[in-house]
Amino acid sequence: MKALFVHDHKFPYKDGINYYSYGFDEEFFNRYLMIFDELGIVGRDVLISTEESKKATIVKSEVQFQNLKSFSELKSSDIRKKINESISNSDYIIIRLPSVLGLYTLRSAKKLKKPYLIEVVGNAWDSLWSQGGTKKMIAPIMSTLCKKAILGAPYVVYVTEKTLQAAYPTNGQSIACSNVTLHSVSNSLNKRLEKIRNTSFEKKLVIGTCSTLNIYKGQQDVIKAISSLKSQGYAIEYQLVGSGNQEYCKAIAKSYGVSDEVKFLGRLNHDEVFSWLDNIDIYIQPSLTEGLPRAVIEAMSRGCPIMGSDAGGIPELIENEFVFEKGNSESICALIKKTTTKAMLEQSIKNHSNSKEYLKSVLYDRRINFFNKFIEESINIK
Repeated sequence: MKALFVHDHKFPYKDGINYYSYGFDEEFFNRYLMIFDELGIVGRDVLISTEESKKATIVKSEVQFQNLKSFSELKSSDIRKKINESISNSDYIIIRLPSVLGLYTLRSAKKLKKPYLIEVVGNAWDSLWSQGGTKKMIAPIMSTLCKKAILGAPYVVYVTEKTLQAAYPTNGQSIACSNVTLHSVSNSLNKRLEKIRNTSFEKKLVIGTCSTLNIYKGQQDVIKAISSLKSQGYAIEYQLVGSGNQEYCKAIAKSYGVSDEVKFLGRLNHDEVFSWLDNIDIYIQPSLTEGLPRAVIEAMSRGCPIMGSDAGGIPELIENEFVFEKGNSESICALIKKTTTKAMLEQSIKNHSNSKEYLKSVLYDRRINFFNKFIEESINIK
């Protein structure tokens, strides 16, 4: 059996070779290769440097890529023909929304009468609206198309328990199953609790975000909050982990007078991310739009105290008292200022315990059973 996975994700490549990336690592591909013999990918390419490719891992040979450099390539009849051939040559189609390529593929899959399943990982409206400019004009169109697609889909996997289900309901069969799984949960909670007890708010607090550098991920709002806190005598260092263009955040940091307080660590591999999480004081997810963020769940597994915006499924993961209004730097300031050692200790214990719900052993059975049902019922329909 061959499945085709379609999403707008930018898959790293160099000299024609594709590499794993954060959230699309070996575990991600194995999730489908446990069910299907072959896996095709229709996505986008992002060129990485020679130095980055030396540290990256090559995607296994059972996965074949047919990626685009940009959406404008869909104007080419040759490109569309190749995508349609990939759909035709696949037994099952897995479409991850929101995505432009996903909506295009859905239309073709229906014409070719291919069984398909939709994975809902984010809010189309929020993700585009938060970027401003022409994206705001596209937001209502994209959201409407996604709603229609999901409503009529026979099988839907939501990454949230209720947030995305409310925004994008379906008449088909569905499950709630996070696309983030943990192999294990850190057994060093006591070490984290000791670190919190020794944290001095009067000296320096290190907070961090692990996410692509992009305006809709909200890092700029944390930078503005740090500037305000600095003027009030707080010493805070903000560490940013992730790929993307650093220039926007650097410009914000400079204009707000906190260039020295904002550190750009770039892309880290999975093990390096966990090590980094163990060394920061507070993890913060300031997203303007989200599904269910991998970095928050991984921070939970390390017993990190966590603050997050009210975007997407973030409030499903952390206590309400640690949630702030998205896009509101003053709300971030107020939350940091009222945080106490006692509150951090309590949240650390709760986060560590709740992260066990995302263990691979818990989620895999749920996902596999649903996919097997999708396959079995599709065969019966055929």
